Amino acid sequence: MAPAVPASAGASTGSVDVVVRADSATATGAAETLVRDAGGTVRRDLGVIAGFAATVPGSVVRGLRGLPGVHVTEDAPVRLKSGEGWLNQIGSTLLAPVIRGAGGDKADKRDPDATDTPTGVRLTGAGVGVALIDSGVTPVAGLNAPGKVINGPDLSFESQAPNLRHLDTYGHGTHMAGIIAGADPATVTGAARFQGVAPGANIVSVKVASADGASDVSQVIAGIDWVVEHRNDKGLNIRVLNLSFGTESTQPATLDPLAFAVEQAWAKGIVVVVSAGNDGFAANSVTMPAADPDVIAVGAADSRGTENRADDVVADFSNRGNAVRHADVLAAGRSVVSLRVPGSFVDRSYPAARLSVTADPAQRLLRGSGTSQAAAVVSGAVALLLQQRPSLNPDQVKRLLTATAKPIAGADPYAGGSGQIDIAAASAMKTPANAPQVNLPATGLGTLEKSRGGVHVYDSSNDVMLNGEKDIFGRTWTAATWALASKTQNSWKDGTFNGTQWTGKAFGADISGQRSWSAVAWAGRSWAGSTWAGRSWADAQWNGRSWAGRSWAGRSWASADWSGAPWQ
Repeated sequence: MAPAVPASAGASTGSVDVVVRADSATATGAAETLVRDAGGTVRRDLGVIAGFAATVPGSVVRGLRGLPGVHVTEDAPVRLKSGEGWLNQIGSTLLAPVIRGAGGDKADKRDPDATDTPTGVRLTGAGVGVALIDSGVTPVAGLNAPGKVINGPDLSFESQAPNLRHLDTYGHGTHMAGIIAGADPATVTGAARFQGVAPGANIVSVKVASADGASDVSQVIAGIDWVVEHRNDKGLNIRVLNLSFGTESTQPATLDPLAFAVEQAWAKGIVVVVSAGNDGFAANSVTMPAADPDVIAVGAADSRGTENRADDVVADFSNRGNAVRHADVLAAGRSVVSLRVPGSFVDRSYPAARLSVTADPAQRLLRGSGTSQAAAVVSGAVALLLQQRPSLNPDQVKRLLTATAKPIAGADPYAGGSGQIDIAAASAMKTPANAPQVNLPATGLGTLEKSRGGVHVYDSSNDVMLNGEKDIFGRTWTAATWALASKTQNSWKDGTFNGTQWTGKAFGADISGQRSWSAVAWAGRSWAGSTWAGRSWADAQWNGRSWAGRSWAGRSWASADWSGAPWQ
């Protein structure tokens, strides 16, 4: 499919691939007539959703959307901006210098509110659980110690394939987990030893995305609610939630259900760290749920291949935002090195992202760029602060990081936020007064469709698109009912969410030595009410065929749709 002008742009030139859904046969006819009269092409009928797929001139999109009863969604991949992705641009940002540059190696275990002298004992994040809602975590070396990774429920489309359940077929979640809490055993010494920002912390993995990055907002919300309700389960102690994820929601945070979900986590004592987005300085907003003013929105810094921060700049792919909402802080996000999943989507698609054999003889490591990686660095830093002072609440943690951040000289005032985090300075700062942030709270009464922001999952076998107020099982989403259940921590009941059994009821058999939540067989119904073909749920290998994220893949989880051209 050729690159297309975004439908939202109302461009007068170029063509746009769209999916048109109509409320009636009359509306469908009117839309088809407009497409053909404008020189467009109706490519295929989508009877299941009472619509059709078409290619139209960009100038026609606005007219289509103006027809009564017609709903238009862009159906095109977005192109990768130069400077984003999984290959190296200016050197490799190894984690050791990232941690040193951020002062992580000088973060002292001593409580700065006490009168005793520094202990000289480095913080590791020990005892802190960091929830990671992402594409799963594969127990590669550095993440395979007993208890290092705890698998929460697998809510992804791969949960029905036992040999893929919980594992990271995409390669993104493992990369984030390594940055946050990767830890080689002490028997590994020297430069070969991999250590994340908080090597003593534990990862609680909630898988929602499959091999092509495909996931729906309803899955992410379900994952957030599960984290909140199970944060205090034995052995979890979830104090941090990392969301290296974002949508281009078309509704304000005061309405968006994703914003409401993260605010519930924040209110229950979980520090929510979210990537700001990778659409660059031209983006006058941050993605959702970073757009929620309560959470910690993270932009990316570019080290320019040096350890000295004096020459650092804001990464050109980091969302600029606006005066009302932009990144709170920055962290290293250019070519950050972390753990590789051999055979994953990213690994197969971008083999040049692997470090050279000279630098990494075991070929364990992969470099990637994005505010995803920057958010993971900050999540690790938060784990360190919470080990040092477990009584800190989320507002105090945010204040510690923003008040001690080091501004980048000459940085754009929005894109640069408060500056790059300084973990040593934050750990040495006395605990700020308990002063809750004063922001308009989210109600959660907006729509799932607007939260998706025009990016959808499809059943690629028949081009059925999940849209409207439905979750992945076709169950009607009633915002008010869900919001009340989420607020009272009753949205999950024995593995049931929004009226459907999504997962098991408790931890079951370990997966690869990791404690893992039990699974159930899904009911086999699509959101259109039809029965899935057997291969959709029973096939042992999905390989991104049965479910397609389309423009979702990479845009939400990493850095825009994967395109190799800028990296050759």
